[in-house]
Amino acid sequence: MKTNPFTLLLAVVAMTSVCVTGCNAPAKKEATTEQVAAKPDMAAIKTEIQAIETEWANATTVKDIDKIMALYADDAIEMADDEPMCVGKAAIRQVLLKSMKARKAGTTVSYETMDVYGDDKLVTEVGKTTIKDAAGNVVSTGKYMGIFEKRDGKFICIRDINNEDQKDK
Repeated sequence: MKTNPFTLLLAVVAMTSVCVTGCNAPAKKEATTEQVAAKPDMAAIKTEIQAIETEWANATTVKDIDKIMALYADDAIEMADDEPMCVGKAAIRQVLLKSMKARKAGTTVSYETMDVYGDDKLVTEVGKTTIKDAAGNVVSTGKYMGIFEKRDGKFICIRDINNEDQKDK
């Protein structure tokens, strides 16, 4: 059987065209979780964490230990200034009671959320603490980091570390 050179050339061009077109076709992008999931509204989360901190500060000011303890997870860890690490609510309660007892009457406590990092399930907060005496004078400042996890639809503190800026001013 004789092969026509023109037919052979045409077959080679057609096969090459199919291969080149198939190889250069844009790859289909698979949707990733990142593309599908909406980014969390960190401003709203910061507002939510600040509301928790305001509640916390108010409870600290009036020395309402039960209200404060409700803001901690049962498995929380507290790393307070000049104290060993406390694991669990019972240990944290004892450290906070000691701190409340040492604080002078009439002082007020405030916590300010400076920034938050994370997502709608786990958030790290960076903040500062201000303690004022009964006359409104600042008697102590400090800083803290808290890690909050959303459990049963609300953020709860699972890790807390804090310390004063300066001891015995």
